[in-house]
Amino acid sequence: MTEELQVVYEKLSFCFETRKFADLRIILLDMEPADIAKFMEDNLEEKEQLMFFRLLPKELASDVFVELDTDMQEFLIKAFTDKELKEVIDDMFLDDTVDVIEEMPANVVKRILKNSDPENRKQINELLEYPLDSAGSIMTTEYVSLSASFTVEDAFDRIRRTGVNKETVYTCYVTDRRKKLIGAVSVRDMLLSEKSELIAHIMDTNVITAETLEDKEQVALKFSKYDCLALPVIDKEGCLVGIVTVDDAVDVIQEEATEDIQKMAAILPNEKPYLKQSVLSIWKARVPWLLLLMISATFTSMILSNYEKSLSAVLYAFVPMLMGTAGNAGNQSSATVIRALALGEVEFKDAFKVILKELFAAFILGLTVSAVCFIKLYFIDSLYNDVTLSVALVVSGVLLITIMMAKLVGCVLPLIAKKCKLDPAVVASPFMTTIVDVLSLIIYCSVAITLLS
Repeated sequence: MTEELQVVYEKLSFCFETRKFADLRIILLDMEPADIAKFMEDNLEEKEQLMFFRLLPKELASDVFVELDTDMQEFLIKAFTDKELKEVIDDMFLDDTVDVIEEMPANVVKRILKNSDPENRKQINELLEYPLDSAGSIMTTEYVSLSASFTVEDAFDRIRRTGVNKETVYTCYVTDRRKKLIGAVSVRDMLLSEKSELIAHIMDTNVITAETLEDKEQVALKFSKYDCLALPVIDKEGCLVGIVTVDDAVDVIQEEATEDIQKMAAILPNEKPYLKQSVLSIWKARVPWLLLLMISATFTSMILSNYEKSLSAVLYAFVPMLMGTAGNAGNQSSATVIRALALGEVEFKDAFKVILKELFAAFILGLTVSAVCFIKLYFIDSLYNDVTLSVALVVSGVLLITIMMAKLVGCVLPLIAKKCKLDPAVVASPFMTTIVDVLSLIIYCSVAITLLS
């Protein structure tokens, strides 16, 4: 939090505690909804939150409500009168209303729908029917549509009449009588054109679109690729059914990145903020992977037990270093490839290029790490351990091989997972760690026993 925002929060607290509500409203009018929501969550008790929310200017209330966390939204909805709930819901954009409904228990959802306008209720139900990960689930039906036969003056008249209830008016969409999308035009283009100019003459017919059932992560990537502020969503017949705005795309990107990080850390995804998670929910998210990793670690124990009598104490001491280095090398490759797959920079058809690049990089990295390892073993470890020249050479050589092997496994596994239509992030930690550990031990033990008898 910036010092300036902290000062504003202190003023809000003072005005609220001393009941100077007129001064409070003046301060609130200059604040962003997200900052007001943060103040309510961090500085007020439940009863105070309800009172504070009722003091919000009407034009701010619904925007602040959208920014609140799910638990506080549920508390406020239950505390609202039907009139208050209707005012908040009717003033929200449809996609925000759908987001709220998806997080609420059934009894709360029933009350929200009951207090919505019939037309809004119909559109909300339509949006709720789309799969959760689809473009349809994050789009809004509140956009400005124009006819190609409109003049610029006609278009501005329509924007003035209907734009107040639309999520964005900067980009308008041109449709025919069947609502089929035929073009798009920006307010900038219209402002720079004559009033009598036809929309058909200035609209852009090459419009980037998304389909209703398209994965929302792919839709979000289009915003990054094409620098869009809004993206029209069409059905199978090419009819415009809604738009996705850039704020929703940012939310999707953040959610997907968080989910990938959790999966790569062997944690089941949890959408709640960390401080809102109960100890039980944390246990549920982590224990399955920990159990799986514990069971998979028995393979490494079996291999060590098999070679235990053949390995000397000196060679045995380097097992953790080899396994750890190989695991870190594999994680570097897997994280890089998983991110490239998520951003659409790499596809399965690029597998050969990826493998070649990683192997060359692994060879150079392996040589560097092995050389440093040899110097450490021969000139430092030999002072207090029975490390001979042959032991140093074998351990360093095996380190080079295991790094190359780990890099290969780290880049291949995510590509295979993507080809099999699995989430590449799932294979990053548990499966790769087990495979790399097992292969590292087999290579080390086999080479060491063979060369050092």
